[in-house]
Parts: sequence; C-alpha cells; structure tokens
Amino acid sequence: MRRENEKGRANPMAMSAEERQQMLLTQPVEKIIPKMALPTICSMLITSIYNMADTYFVSQIGTAEATASGTSASAAVGIVFSVMAMIQALAFMFGMGSGTNVSHLLGMGKRKEAEVYSAVGFFSAVAAGVLIAVLGNVFNEPLMRLLGATETAMPYALDYARYIFLAAPFMMGSLSMNNLLRFQGLATYGMVGIISGGLLNMLLDPLLIFVFNMGIAGASIATAISQLTSFVILLVMCSTHADAITIHPRNYRPTKQMYAKILNNGLPSLGRQGIMSVSTSLLNNAAAVYGDPAIAAFAIVSRCLNFVNSTVVGFGQGFQPVCGYNYGARLYGRVRQGFWFCVQFSTVFLVLISAVELVLAPGFVELFRKGDPQVVEIGARALRLQCLTFPFFGWLIISNMMMQTMGKAVRASILGIARQGIFLIPVVLLLPQWIGIWGIQLAQPIADIVSCLLAVPLQLQLLRQMRQEEQLSTSP
Repeated sequence: MRRENEKGRANPMAMSAEERQQMLLTQPVEKIIPKMALPTICSMLITSIYNMADTYFVSQIGTAEATASGTSASAAVGIVFSVMAMIQALAFMFGMGSGTNVSHLLGMGKRKEAEVYSAVGFFSAVAAGVLIAVLGNVFNEPLMRLLGATETAMPYALDYARYIFLAAPFMMGSLSMNNLLRFQGLATYGMVGIISGGLLNMLLDPLLIFVFNMGIAGASIATAISQLTSFVILLVMCSTHADAITIHPRNYRPTKQMYAKILNNGLPSLGRQGIMSVSTSLLNNAAAVYGDPAIAAFAIVSRCLNFVNSTVVGFGQGFQPVCGYNYGARLYGRVRQGFWFCVQFSTVFLVLISAVELVLAPGFVELFRKGDPQVVEIGARALRLQCLTFPFFGWLIISNMMMQTMGKAVRASILGIARQGIFLIPVVLLLPQWIGIWGIQLAQPIADIVSCLLAVPLQLQLLRQMRQEEQLSTSP
C-alpha cells in the first residue's frame, strides 16, 4: 500500500496542490524537469505533426496531370501559416503572461490571487479570438495578398484561411488554458486536450479533403473542429479537477495593474511569435518571385523546423513551472541548476537530429511533394543549411524561456524578436537581391547564429545576477 502511495505521489496528476508545490521546490531538478517536460513535448509534437499532416494531405490535391494545383495548395498552407502564427502569438501572450504570474503566486502560496489571473488571461484570449474571427473574414483577400499569395495560390489561401479565422476563439482559448495548466505543473491535463484535438485533425484531414471532396477547405475545417474539441476538453479539465485552478467568470476581475503584469510577462511570446508571422510573410513575398514551388518548398521546410523546435520548446516548457515556482520562492540555485540541465540535454539532442536531417533532407521534403523536383531541390538545400544551426537552439530557446518566466521582459523580448525579426528581416530584404534564392535559404541560418551570439552575454549576465542575489540572501 505504501509503494502505491509513493508511486501516486511521484505523479503530479495524483498530487494535491500542496504536494505538487513541495515537489517542485525540493526534489532534484534533473528528475522533475523530464517529468514535467514529457507531456509538454508530446503536446508540442502532436501540434507540429498535425500541422505537418495539413501540409502533407493538402500537397496531395491534384492529379499527376495537374501537379501545379497541389503545389499551389501547399503554397497556400505556407501563406496562411503566418495568420496561425499571429493567432498563436496572441494566445501565448495571454496564456504565458497570466501563467507566469500564476506560478509565482502559487510558489508564494497565494492561490486566490492566482485564480483571478487565470480567469483574466483566459477570457481576454477568447475575446481577442472573437475579434480576429470577425476582422479576418472581413479582410480575408487583402490580407492574403499582403502575406504573399500569388494569383494561382490565392483561391486556395482564401478557402484555407476562412475556417482558420472562425476557429480563432477556440484556438486562443485552448492555448491559453494549456499554458495555465502547464505553469501549475499540470501539463498532463493540457496534453490530453491537445493530443485529442491533434489526432482528430489527422483523421479528419483525408476524410474531408478526399472522401467528401472538400479540397483545401476540408483541411481547414478539420483544423477548426480539432481546435473546438481541444477547447472543450481543456475547459472540462480546468473545471472538474480539484487540483487545477478553476476558470470561472466570477474571477474575471481585471485591473490595469494585472494587465500590466500579464503584458510584461507575455510580450516576449507575442514578440517571438508575432515577429515570426511578419518574417514568414516576408519570406513568402521573397519566394513568390520564384513561383509557387519556392513558396511550397519553404512551407515544407518550415514544418520540418517546427517539429525540431517543438521538442526543444516542449522541454523548455517543462522547465518553466520549476523555474517559476523556485524563482517565486527565491531558490535561485535550483533555477540555475535547471537551466544548465536543460541546455545540456537539448544540445545533445539537437546535434543528433542535425546529423540525421543533414543526410536525409531530400527524403524529408519529398515526403510532401514526391515527383516535384523543383520543390525538393529548393527545400532540401534550405533544410540542410538550417541543420547547421540546430545545435545553437538549446541555449537560445531555454535562455529566452527562463528570462520570460522570471519576468525579465525587456531582455526576453529582445531575444524573442531577434531570431525572427531584428536579424532575419533585414537579411531577407537585402540578401536575395544579391545572391537570389540562396539569399532566402541562408536568411534564417544567419539570423539564428547572430541571435545565439546575442543570447550568450545576456544569459550569462542574468546567471551572475542570480548568484549575487543568492549570496546576499544567505549572508548573515
């Protein structure tokens, strides 16, 4: 009986809020972080996989005699990805902004205040999603043109974007709840909702696209249904489990100070994800000069990169509740230990993945556009160049997440927008003019390397500051 109790207490799902707090504040970080990270990695990978599923099934639209239709449809998915990135950016701003405050408050034992932050973050995200759903469909066509849709890709982009916009309230609500659960140390609950929606999406894609002959609109409807499903499951999780903070309208009591704190902690996510939307649209516009095959190739490479990023981000998200709780409790040594553990683990993983994808890059691209040599050639070269920078992602991503969780908004925002904005945008605008499509393929790798060089001194300075604060707090 005692062994069963000990086994149950080792599982965050089986713990009370007090037991989970004690675990996060006392157990070795090398054991807690993988435990916290496993469900977040699964959630991130499933999200990445069903985005890849959309790209895969949409790329199969068209017959051998009409390969161009499949290429244009694939390009459309890449174009609308900018829209989805912006929706996710706003959702992460509210979810991570409120979630960071929740973890700090729980670390200090202030559960009632944490409940108010949860409600404000969630309902604000849903309200923003409703606004996006309305405005997005009103201005659908000019927005698609702005994002780089060619005349051949435009009909597919309009069809795909329509239902993505309609699903925005559910997408933003799901992502905000997932982040709130994760910062409470309950990432497994979030995983259940995200995986359920992801699996449903992968089942509905071929059914709606091919069986019901709905084309690219079928892929978009499948995504919308899956987002609604995840939303309902996560809302049930938050409302029926005693160990999770209940999201209730009566707790929606926002103040200017609360929104200031949510924005302070959430702006790095908005900057990181939002600038990615801008840079992706610039990449699409630059690639449009070379036609739909170039846009399709970069869309495929983007999905492959997201798959790799998702693993590292998921691991970093497992670190965030440990970081938040211990930082709130002023246990700075444990925060530093967790950071170094995450960087070491992620770097080893990324070196291995880089070696595999460097060799198999053409095969990965061909999975999506078999028999389309132009797409494969452009995509394989871009993926191989990107593989050379994979080993730097660990330091860059974990540093950014640690800064954000600790409320270091300025440096987190700078680092968040560096990779996809400060360094990428000028490279995308200038380099293709000098060396053509090679400039587009080299743009992201160059931005990644320079961003990592910026991250090293910023993070080392933060680690030194924490060590000094720890020495001051322990001195007599």
